[in-house]
Amino acid sequence: MGDVDQEQPEKNDSADESEDEGEVLEYSPCGRWQKRREEVEQRDVPGIDYAFLAMDTEEGVEVVWNEVQFSENRNLKAQEDKIRQVFDNLIQLDHPNIVKFHKYWTDTKDGKSRVIFITEYMSSGSLSQFMKKTRKNNKTFNLKAWKRWCTQILSALSYLHSCNPPITHGNLACDTIFIQHNGLIKIGSVAPDAMHHVKTYRKDIKNMHCIAPEYADITSADQSDPGAFGPPIDIYSFGICALEIAALGFQGNGGESSVHVTEENIKRTLESLENPLQRDFISQCIIKDPADRPNARELLFHAILFEVHSLKLLAAHTFVKSLSILPENLTDEAFIKRIDPNTVFAEIWCKEPVQWKRSQVPNLELEKFLEDVRNGIYPLTAFTMQDPPTKTRPVTPEVDNPQKSEDQNSLDVENRLVTSSSCNVRKDDSSKYHITLMLKMDDKMNRQLTADFSKGDNADILAQELVHYGFINKSDEELIAKLINDQLMTVLQKTNIPVEGS
Repeated sequence: MGDVDQEQPEKNDSADESEDEGEVLEYSPCGRWQKRREEVEQRDVPGIDYAFLAMDTEEGVEVVWNEVQFSENRNLKAQEDKIRQVFDNLIQLDHPNIVKFHKYWTDTKDGKSRVIFITEYMSSGSLSQFMKKTRKNNKTFNLKAWKRWCTQILSALSYLHSCNPPITHGNLACDTIFIQHNGLIKIGSVAPDAMHHVKTYRKDIKNMHCIAPEYADITSADQSDPGAFGPPIDIYSFGICALEIAALGFQGNGGESSVHVTEENIKRTLESLENPLQRDFISQCIIKDPADRPNARELLFHAILFEVHSLKLLAAHTFVKSLSILPENLTDEAFIKRIDPNTVFAEIWCKEPVQWKRSQVPNLELEKFLEDVRNGIYPLTAFTMQDPPTKTRPVTPEVDNPQKSEDQNSLDVENRLVTSSSCNVRKDDSSKYHITLMLKMDDKMNRQLTADFSKGDNADILAQELVHYGFINKSDEELIAKLINDQLMTVLQKTNIPVEGS
């Protein structure tokens, strides 16, 4: 009993510590984000002073609450417009291989001005952590996996560099690239470029071997030079990361990137690679003159990475982009056809047509492949890449009191726009009609709405109610009304029921 009594306080201490970490310290102005006491350790982002675990109360997921304090020699008001422009661009970023920016705001705490921004939480480890474990197990790295990872990283960089103006990551290293359990790669910490407008941070930069030579030599006073900070520095950093991944570290320093890496270490490691195409690929990335380095898009067409996409992959990308073929939107007839083993998913028309049927792939294997495509593990690189954002993304309205009023005049307004939509009308045994709307919003979230339809209803009234109750934006009202009306006309005319207002 004595031993049990001695161990009990330790358990209580552990429980108390867990409760302390879950304590809410601060709320965002809109009330959606809750800052906790627990700090996030897997951060290696120059310029970020604190990073805490936080809760997204709308989605019920954990996020990261990042805090950046202004340097003493910088004034919030003088930099506010630049900060707003930079962070507005970051929030609009939407790519499966980039850690998501959700929200930002500025405030003053304890007399110090600060910028706070919310980012996606990557509970998985970084590439550095993965390589360290692999080295301990004395394993080699597979070329196929290396190519898949490089393709995902370049897909993200091509997206960033295609923005107008181009967005430069500026801190790409194996510590800021994360891998999930399914092999999905995400580059995080797309923030140092923004930090230029907040504070001087270059003295805190780690992983100096990943910094392009033209950027490493810049003094703090020269950081405002637009030619000193651009996409070529990301290409150099990517090349060093690709080399480090291929060789699981650098020769001459025990494989540890945390130890100072010299040019000689990099040269010897590059020469140790057996594949000549791999050596050529990395060599082009780390050319000293930034003007001679290829861009991300060109690197995707290098012989080591480029391959003609299979019919299976092309069909999968088309499949996952269509809302109308999601299980919840299928009619009974369509669902039966979908699981038919003879269903043709894709076909190439030629002298001897090639078909890809469902029976060719086991169900579990097919579902996993579609999920991987949806998550961004297999991007299409031989075609036009995903377009960067061209319009301002609506921000979450800020209110002093996050509690909602029961007054109808203060109902929430939907600021997000509908990017794609589908409508399905079904008739049940009681002669009633049920409408199901599937909407994809501009933040990639899906919204499913259902309603019963009676003879006295019409599409315009239904769309007006959706706007009134905050389900769609006012600018989408006409589009949704037409979608509902067209589907109702198709279904109801078959049963000779007139449609009001059509």
